[in-house]
Amino acid sequence: MRKSIKVDQKSKRGRPATGRDPMVSSRIPAEIVAAVDQWAAKNETTRSDAIKQLVELGLTVKAKSRAKSEDAQQRQETKQRARELAGDTINEITDKAASPDDQASRKRRLVKGPEEFQNVRRDRPNRK
Repeated sequence: MRKSIKVDQKSKRGRPATGRDPMVSSRIPAEIVAAVDQWAAKNETTRSDAIKQLVELGLTVKAKSRAKSEDAQQRQETKQRARELAGDTINEITDKAASPDDQASRKRRLVKGPEEFQNVRRDRPNRK
């Protein structure tokens, strides 16, 4: 009968693994670390467990969503501001020698855009 070959496995270098979950690191300001340490002491846990629990709590809480009316109002204000800026810019580059009617007509054509793009614009209904 043959002797079995005995294989010694070399031990891995470094500190042994403490868990199977992935290690995640981040930089946290000192004030937040102090607040986490206070929370951990109050709840009798370690800093790493406190961070884990606080992240889990943060993920379960629903964020406040803005009302649709607020979003619509914000969009309207943004559109109005864009119109004002476009009008101001067009007024700056307008030919001052042209008559006021001619200047207004040119400005309308610039704001309205070329015919090819008028059907593509999202802010206006399709005109066919």
